[in-house]
Amino acid sequence: MNPDRARPTLLLVDGSSYLYRAYHAMPDLRGPDGQPTGAIHGLVAMLKLLRSQIGAEHAACVFDAKGPTFRDDWYPLYKAQRPPMPDDLRLQIEPIHEVVRLLGWPVLEVPGIEADDVIGTLAQLAEKSGHRVVISTGDKDLAQLVTEHVTLINTMSRESLDIEGVKAKFGVPPDRIVDYLTLMGDTVDNVPGVEKVGPKTAAKWIAEHGSLDGVVAAAGSIKGVAGENLRRALDWLPTARKLVTVKTDCDLSGHVPAWPALEALALREVDPDGLRAFYMRNGFRTWTRELEAQAPSAPVIASAAAPALDDMAQASGNGDAPAQAPAPAADGAAGRYETIFTTEQLDAWIARLQAAPLVAIDTETDSLDPMRARIIGISFAVQPLEAAYVPVGHDYPGAPDQLPLDEVLARLRPWLEDAGTRKVGQNIKYDSHVFANHGVTVRGYAHDTMLESYVLEAHKPHGLASLADRHLGRSGINYEDLCGKGAGQIPFSHVAVDQASTYSGEDSEMTLQVHQTLWPQLEAEPRLRELYETIEMPSAEVLVRIERNGVLIDAGVLARQSHQLAQRMHTLEQEAHAIAGQPFNMSSPKQIGEILFTKLGLPVKKKTASGAPSTDEEVLQELAADYPLPARILEHRSLAKLKGTYTDKLPLMVNPSTGRVHTNYAQAVAITGRLSSNDPNLQNIPIRTAEGRRVREAFVAAPGHKLVSADYSQIELRLMAHISGDANLLKAFADGMDVHRATAAEVFNIAAADVTSEQRRYAKTINFGLIYGMGAFGLAASLGIEQKAARDYIERYFARYPDVKRYMDETKAGAAQLGHVETLFGRRIVLPEIKGGNGPRKAAAERQAINAPMQGTAADLIKLAMIAVQKAIDDEGRASKMIMQVHDELVLEVPEAELGWAREALPRLMAGVAQLKVPLVAEVGEGANWEEAH
Repeated sequence: MNPDRARPTLLLVDGSSYLYRAYHAMPDLRGPDGQPTGAIHGLVAMLKLLRSQIGAEHAACVFDAKGPTFRDDWYPLYKAQRPPMPDDLRLQIEPIHEVVRLLGWPVLEVPGIEADDVIGTLAQLAEKSGHRVVISTGDKDLAQLVTEHVTLINTMSRESLDIEGVKAKFGVPPDRIVDYLTLMGDTVDNVPGVEKVGPKTAAKWIAEHGSLDGVVAAAGSIKGVAGENLRRALDWLPTARKLVTVKTDCDLSGHVPAWPALEALALREVDPDGLRAFYMRNGFRTWTRELEAQAPSAPVIASAAAPALDDMAQASGNGDAPAQAPAPAADGAAGRYETIFTTEQLDAWIARLQAAPLVAIDTETDSLDPMRARIIGISFAVQPLEAAYVPVGHDYPGAPDQLPLDEVLARLRPWLEDAGTRKVGQNIKYDSHVFANHGVTVRGYAHDTMLESYVLEAHKPHGLASLADRHLGRSGINYEDLCGKGAGQIPFSHVAVDQASTYSGEDSEMTLQVHQTLWPQLEAEPRLRELYETIEMPSAEVLVRIERNGVLIDAGVLARQSHQLAQRMHTLEQEAHAIAGQPFNMSSPKQIGEILFTKLGLPVKKKTASGAPSTDEEVLQELAADYPLPARILEHRSLAKLKGTYTDKLPLMVNPSTGRVHTNYAQAVAITGRLSSNDPNLQNIPIRTAEGRRVREAFVAAPGHKLVSADYSQIELRLMAHISGDANLLKAFADGMDVHRATAAEVFNIAAADVTSEQRRYAKTINFGLIYGMGAFGLAASLGIEQKAARDYIERYFARYPDVKRYMDETKAGAAQLGHVETLFGRRIVLPEIKGGNGPRKAAAERQAINAPMQGTAADLIKLAMIAVQKAIDDEGRASKMIMQVHDELVLEVPEAELGWAREALPRLMAGVAQLKVPLVAEVGEGANWEEAH
């Protein structure tokens, strides 16, 4: 037995650290009243686990109070770069404090003192009074508090740090963490350290010289750039050390009764009545039922399968041990999950799969990257609450013998590749990739619960956990509970097979049950069903092909561009410092604000929520028209983003197996139906600047091929003409006119031939601005003219295009009545703020109501075009491949022998996906790279 266990225990939770982590880790959960509850849910789950696992007599959940602390007096830029707390998180603070108290935890929030310092003070006092102290946090700064009797644990990463654990993690003992942080600095808190000194250098210097004082004493002999940077920072280091040192002697009287005694921090019994009311108010149904099932005096008992946090504290970092998960939480529904270890079992299940009218299938893998993921296990379900799991890749010590993956796939292949056997999955695109990585092309996917939800309720979360909770009243095992989080997360191959079987089987059978709930709703709405069956499901299949094709990247081109961008950024920084008369951090909004508005006295255009002058892009754009410094800052920002996001990062994202970059197209994100691209985002490369356009030069064709770009021309304007039915707008498109020139002729009452380039620019801004619901204020800002002139232009526009005005007015009125708008194909776009929102939010919803039918219809059209082009390629046996979809554009890699086909077929196919009142036109270009293809 660990002798430290004989001491009474004080459990301290860094509430502020976990607040943000829970907020960002959880989906956008909402209570019955629409209020956000994700952070509440995450924090309550953690506190329940901590209380059940650690036998603490005393405890406190400590939060940062509002307002400045003593560190702000020491260093005004302390935490200056931190953005304000998100509104959805701010709304959860008071409920979190309430439920923490209902759970029996003392809550501490001390004005003027950070949570870290409160924790440090309590930890030292408790240790001196004979307590064992366990601090639950995700903050590395608190490692300086670790002693023989003080331990850190992180429930999200399953990490535990005692003295040896701190040494192993940071390379220095706890009593040198302050020195270590001083040298490195703390970017989270905006505390500068020694430039270009990271964890390895800091630990190395401390090991060589014993301490920070030793490093400072040896500064003159430390060579290289790091030594020069150290010598430049010597005057600053005492302040940095002061800022990163957690205070352990704060006066907490007035906040802890009978201070310095700790009896006020005794952990109390939960308040069952108060908790029940809180859970019901916030829609926590599972916890409500759990509470009602417990006798009033029943102690909180941990699941026997749950990880023991005390044991974690004794065996830090044992990555070979299989993870244990909580028992399945099916809200009263006990599932039957068979684990398949023999060919006889597998063959019996294959017979069931072949006979079933619909089978749910799910894969467990070793990666979230769909192009690299390898199968660890496969599960199936033919009815709710029953499933089978085939483990093939669990490799922890003591794992049971499993069937070889090749044998399993060989037996399953006839069923998997049979288009006549109907299958359902949750996010089938991912599983299709996983099987394709093993040479299996899955056919027969009839349904995808994620897409069913997306078509029915695009404005809600579409993850399986959310769907099961929302439609079944069920909750299953959480992946993070099974594998951990962050650096401490174990691979799925290390999860115990019995727990993996429950987890994966649950995913399959809940998917089937969710489908059985959602499909009747789709069947009841013919237009939504058609949208699902003719656009979304076929799009998923085509996107798998596009993502697997990938795009070639010329890393040399990007390297040269990165170098040029770095040079230009350095020049801009020097120019900005010269204009300001002093150096400052070009990435710090606070420092920029002090230079612009305090030192230079530039006019404040607007303020942030905290009352500080805003330095956002809109403000800087306005100031840049009259002052040189904002223009330099804006250009520096855009180049830094371009460099960090694309020219530096893209070469690192090339898949070594294919030599190509493979983006992921998220199909169920944007409520308008648009696809979004990520890892990397190929849809957001800026094209309004020369530097941004040049990035496309690095997207190249394979030898013997060209890149071909097929782009719908002015698609949203054409849709405005079709939807509004305006005669003048329809005529301009029917006659093949330059619609911006035609608009200028109408607005300025002149012949089209007499329109100047400036007048055409005004008309183009009006055309596109009105599509996005722009008013006189926005138009004036875009054109740099007076609001009265902008209002006159809009009135003239509506006089010449009266049905556009009618469409806008009718659409806003209809949306306010129904709460949604629709695309031409029936896609429903819900606008919650159009009924109950405040002034600005309602105005934004009205603008969205005008634009969403056009943007959503354009998204539907490009998906239909994608489907039509892929069908033509397959039917005609073409070697051409679609490699990207970027908003209204398809990009193909075409063999030179098929260029003639591409020039003719692509405009025809894209124009033929719908019959509108105006012609659909696709413009085609080709080149050795993407930029040339434009």
